[in-house]
Amino acid sequence: MKLQKETKPRRPDAVVHGRWYNDACGTAFGMELVGERWSLLIVRELMFGALRFSGLRANLPGISAKVLTERLEKLEGAGVLVHRTLPAPSSARVYELTRWGYAAEPLIQELGRWAAQSSQHDPTLPLSPTSFLLSLRTMFDKDRAAGLAMRVGFKFPDVSLVADLKDGAMAVSRTDADGCEVVFHAPDGPALAGAFYVGMPLADVGIRLDGDPELAERFMDIFELPEKIG
Repeated sequence: MKLQKETKPRRPDAVVHGRWYNDACGTAFGMELVGERWSLLIVRELMFGALRFSGLRANLPGISAKVLTERLEKLEGAGVLVHRTLPAPSSARVYELTRWGYAAEPLIQELGRWAAQSSQHDPTLPLSPTSFLLSLRTMFDKDRAAGLAMRVGFKFPDVSLVADLKDGAMAVSRTDADGCEVVFHAPDGPALAGAFYVGMPLADVGIRLDGDPELAERFMDIFELPEKIG
């Protein structure tokens, strides 16, 4: 029995399954969608909300404007993200993941968790604010978080993110940290990674804490990198 194929009009920049590997496997198609250099990291940077082109370039300093434009066009053609205009008075043009695009978060988490088990993983390299918060969602221990409920803010020089911990889960949003019980003021992602995963004193890595230090310590204890096995 032959599989019936639906014929749908395709955008010129749409990703066509089979263009690289001629393989029906979903993993092969996934690589065709996000396997080009920078593509998956663009999806990562949009995981906590829409960003302008300039915001994406700032979080991915190694990418050129030309390559970023090309990757965004392909991801939009594949249905992973959309390019839209925010309502007035902002009227800014932003890139935002589709519902299907947001569904890629477990893929990014599992890839990150797997890679972190390698002894070759270098946690001292640059780390964007989004990447750090996504790492917290990846290394989140539900058992350690049981019974805890708090809003924790992370203020970086150019962006503010909030982790909302409750009911054994932790949502993250790109929003103002006002009203949070604990706020970490950090110069960058690597500073927070050193404090959370290596146990370096906050002051030693340039982090200022607003709020209850004991509550902050309980929050930091929820996360732990996996054991090295490779």
